[in-house]
Amino acid sequence: MTAGGYGHMRASDRDRDTANGLLQTAYAEGRLTKDEYDERSGQALTAQTYQQLQALTADLPGRSLGVPSQYPVQYMMPRRTNGLAVASLACGVGQVFFWFLAAIPAVVLGHMARRQIRRTGEDGAGLALAGLVLGWIGIVLTVVFAVGIVALVAVSTAHSGPVQAPTAP
Repeated sequence: MTAGGYGHMRASDRDRDTANGLLQTAYAEGRLTKDEYDERSGQALTAQTYQQLQALTADLPGRSLGVPSQYPVQYMMPRRTNGLAVASLACGVGQVFFWFLAAIPAVVLGHMARRQIRRTGEDGAGLALAGLVLGWIGIVLTVVFAVGIVALVAVSTAHSGPVQAPTAP
């Protein structure tokens, strides 16, 4: 068993990705040939335990898996995507089906999401911006369409001539 007693513990997808990253770095630095890299990366993808991953990376410099080092590997937790940003984009895209009824929530949710993202540091700023842009485009097109309808009605009533009152016999 490797140091720390984790050798027979099952490896996660993240562990396999970390090992594959070490192999990619070693290949890019010229420490592995193309054939060695292909063989080891294939084995890393199917490895079940830390011990198997350790065997694939033991002869490479850097932090080998399963061996404690003076600088422990730090995993960064992925940042959450803001739910309001996702909802804003969904409403912006939903305008195709619900027209301007989805545009207003897209704008409101987009502004709320951007405020939360600035405060919390979550991901999703691009989603919120896309929802905002789509929402505002939908609102502008709705206003243009409404003004066009009013103009058409005004023009058609102006060209029909004056309405004559019925005459008594």
